[in-house]
Amino acid sequence: MPEHTVWEARSANLLKAELKCKGVTYAQLVERLADIGISEKEVNVRNKLSRGKFSAAFMLACLSAVGSSQLHLD
Repeated sequence: MPEHTVWEARSANLLKAELKCKGVTYAQLVERLADIGISEKEVNVRNKLSRGKFSAAFMLACLSAVGSSQLHLD
């Protein structure tokens, strides 16, 4: 598996785990992103997390939207 694919999967898994930990669904995430001025469709969020292809800015926006102030990488 190419190294960049490993990092894409790891970042997607971290974000999905954080959503699960906070009890936030994709639909709720879309609403919370809208509250901070970011327009996304649920299907697009689902696809981004499924593929692991999203920017660091998107990940930070999602973490902020769900109220995460810390992320543990281990």
